[in-house]
Amino acid sequence: MTACAFVHHRVRVRTYGSCLARVLMFVCVAMVGSAASGGHWEMRAPMPSKRSEVAVAKLDGKIYVIGGLKYLIGWTSGAVEAYDPRTDRWETKTSLPGPLHHAAATAANGKLYVVGGYAPGLLVDIPTLRRPMKEVWEYDPDRDRWRARAPMPTARGALAVGVIDEKIYAVGGEAGGKAVNALEMYDPVTDTWQRLPPMPTPRDHLAVAVLDGRLYAIAGRQRFMSSPVVVNEVYDPGVKRWTTKAPLPTKRSGIAAAVLGRRIYVFGGEYRMELEPFRANEAYDPRTDRWTEHTPMPTGRHGLGAVVIDGRIHVIAGGPKAGRPQGTNVNEVFTPSREKP
Repeated sequence: MTACAFVHHRVRVRTYGSCLARVLMFVCVAMVGSAASGGHWEMRAPMPSKRSEVAVAKLDGKIYVIGGLKYLIGWTSGAVEAYDPRTDRWETKTSLPGPLHHAAATAANGKLYVVGGYAPGLLVDIPTLRRPMKEVWEYDPDRDRWRARAPMPTARGALAVGVIDEKIYAVGGEAGGKAVNALEMYDPVTDTWQRLPPMPTPRDHLAVAVLDGRLYAIAGRQRFMSSPVVVNEVYDPGVKRWTTKAPLPTKRSGIAAAVLGRRIYVFGGEYRMELEPFRANEAYDPRTDRWTEHTPMPTGRHGLGAVVIDGRIHVIAGGPKAGRPQGTNVNEVFTPSREKP
């Protein structure tokens, strides 16, 4: 964890009325601004509903926010809301066939896919009653309809997905009270799954990014929020092999990642319930195998989504309290400073 992140989290632990806390936070923000590689944030139209632990993906220039948890009691949602950055407006789409949270979403071959997640044992989320799912749902934007596709071999929630050559790679997750290391590939054309070499480090609540045809599985945790891992493991489908790269500097899980230019940006996350969610914004450059710190998010969150459109990263939704189900409708957009290619 960076020195600034350390100050931010330790100072804000139930000390909101403290003058000392405010002074230290001011100093901390100044330190971040001077040490970071920069970039700026702006607010866009908020999402109609407040949610956390959402699945987020881009399709045809629009951002889809799917499922998740809402309210203090953790009501599981099947809502689907689409955002158009060109008009700065949201619209409601056909809901998922059933409510899900901690699912993963991506786009391939002109369709949207939602993979895995948890179905609630009751209408509200009770962790011991969660049911890890293996279902795959395909969304057709022209017909605004969902249909079931071949299920994953491994049922799991809190997983992550990435797309290489129009094939979907499902990585990690949690099932049966344990973090899993499964890597499974789905071909939407043949509607079939294939098991691939497992990830070296089992984990859930991780982030996945694809750059130069390789799959980066970044950070996460091993079931418990207080047991995060910072590993950065890379899968090369050409040789079907994993390698290890420089770890994420700040220990956190429940994160989101997005690729812009030649870098992978990792946002938000959580560590312990008594701490505020992270505002951290750190970027990885595979060419140098190094991380850099960038301007923090205005709103700390976990269980959020990040999507790139037109050279900007939209960081949407997420939980404002670590370990708690209530969500936000925040839509914050990050534009990095111009850096050397």
